[in-house]
Amino acid sequence: MKYIKENERIWDERSQNNDEWSIPVTSEMVTRAKEGVWSIVLTPTKPVPSNWFPENLKNKKILCLASGGGQQGPILAATGADVTVFDNSMKQLEKDAYVAQRDNLKIKTVQGNMQDLSMFEDESFDCIIHPWSNGYVDNVLPVWHECARVLKKHGILLAGFGNPIEFIFNAAKLEQGIFSVENMIPYADIEHMDDPETRKIVEDGGYLWSHTLEDQIQGQIEAGFAIVGFYEDIGGTALDKYINSSIATKAIKL
Repeated sequence: MKYIKENERIWDERSQNNDEWSIPVTSEMVTRAKEGVWSIVLTPTKPVPSNWFPENLKNKKILCLASGGGQQGPILAATGADVTVFDNSMKQLEKDAYVAQRDNLKIKTVQGNMQDLSMFEDESFDCIIHPWSNGYVDNVLPVWHECARVLKKHGILLAGFGNPIEFIFNAAKLEQGIFSVENMIPYADIEHMDDPETRKIVEDGGYLWSHTLEDQIQGQIEAGFAIVGFYEDIGGTALDKYINSSIATKAIKL
């Protein structure tokens, strides 16, 4: 689809411009991870609770889904996990390859659309790490179903995503701290491209879809997961003063 290629191009540019999700971890962070001191994020700031992970990650097969940028993948590889990083942006994947070469880590990188994991066999992974990214596809339900397919029984899915409340506001005005309620949920940028301000935001950041909380949470349940962990974090907008608009969940494949 056209928007997938367009988001790929935009994220390549964001990666080259060192977007906050595109700044690789340092060698010092990798060294500490090898020593057992580490954390990763699924949302802008809060570290994932340590008890959300298996007690020992050594040789665990982990898929970092839509998670390029040289951040989560290298840290998990440093713990001894068998890591595959999957992303739509080749430039994001190059960040992981760079850290792997720099710090002598083993990381596999695969480019593709998170809605289609057909290159992986059923029950290939013990754990999936899926940071805030599924707002860049039009339908999140295939993502959850593909995660369920490629995870082993009792496998763990750790996901971060946005609360759709952010999308009821005019995005350009929200960037200025002005709360102007104008949109219905579910929201899609592609339906507002006649607005010059929306078009500029998309050109800089990529096409976004809000997704309902029902699709984000009940969607996981219907795909065969049990939600066993939940927390909230800021979203990085003017809304942060009033509400946390990022969500993280821990789910186990039944």
